[in-house]
Amino acid sequence: MIHAAPLPALDELVDGVRQGHRATLARAITLVESRKAQHRALAGELLQALLPHQAARQAAGIRVGITGVPGVGKSTTIDSLGCHLLAQGHRVAVLAVDPSSTRTGGSILGDKTRMARLSMDERAFIRPSPAAGTLGGVAARTRETLLLCEAAGYDVVLVETVGVGQSETAVSDMTDTFLVLMLPGAGDELQGIKKGIIELADIVAVNKADGANLARARAAASEYRAALHVLGGREPFWSTPVLTYSGLTGEGIEALWAQVLLHRARSEAAGALEARRSAQQVKWMWTLFDDRLRERMRAEPALRAQWPAIERAVAAGTLSPTLGASRIAALLGWPEL
Repeated sequence: MIHAAPLPALDELVDGVRQGHRATLARAITLVESRKAQHRALAGELLQALLPHQAARQAAGIRVGITGVPGVGKSTTIDSLGCHLLAQGHRVAVLAVDPSSTRTGGSILGDKTRMARLSMDERAFIRPSPAAGTLGGVAARTRETLLLCEAAGYDVVLVETVGVGQSETAVSDMTDTFLVLMLPGAGDELQGIKKGIIELADIVAVNKADGANLARARAAASEYRAALHVLGGREPFWSTPVLTYSGLTGEGIEALWAQVLLHRARSEAAGALEARRSAQQVKWMWTLFDDRLRERMRAEPALRAQWPAIERAVAAGTLSPTLGASRIAALLGWPEL
């Protein structure tokens, strides 16, 4: 007979996270990511117990979201940037979300191998998590993981998103600065300039500005600046800068981080940082509520028995999606949608 592993003691987890023990932090994140009811209950107690400690540390913490098309060099960039931050005395946490297979749900989870230097340093913590189809390219519990990392004393948290065309709003809604990475000379210089993503960008950076690519990177940056001038800025106190750098050589990484710090300083001066984080808290609460509601709906016996037939009718075109939604609501005893 297989017995379930005993739940970790709450006090042990709280103390271990507060002291910055990486092994305990990893266990706490695994607990938060679990979908089991008993784990969720304990995870809620853990996050609540750490809240005062995390809140005291988050004021000085910096949260940066990083996205870009596949092949742009997100992991290489994070490896170089992370090592630069460690040299400045920071403790760096990386929440790297791997793309999950839409067919199998599997995920490669290979980010540690692509961040070789950073992963070897005791002052860094890298947590790869499968996106599992979550909208926005971030794992369902990325925000809770971010809070745990801050409670453990990591003052810079980098969130790497999938960057495969999904909405990046989710990562923007949990970070202070949103960094969009671009490639030089990929045919159309405006590749990747999708209006929805660029409107969220606080900083645009063209990678691989080295060797034979240098001239193309500078030309691409000029094109991006022109496009951003037309689109306008995201915030009244900030004009989105476009930089060139090389994640491979590290050239331009210091200037890139300087822009992150400048954006934070201006956000604080304008009162936007505090307002942004407060709004993020509330929005994330409703996001979690929506997730729990969907799970609860799928767990209802009456709905679980009739859901497949409704889905098949909608897929076949014999039932409109609007009427299908109304029938699901009726099964739950809700008023007509």
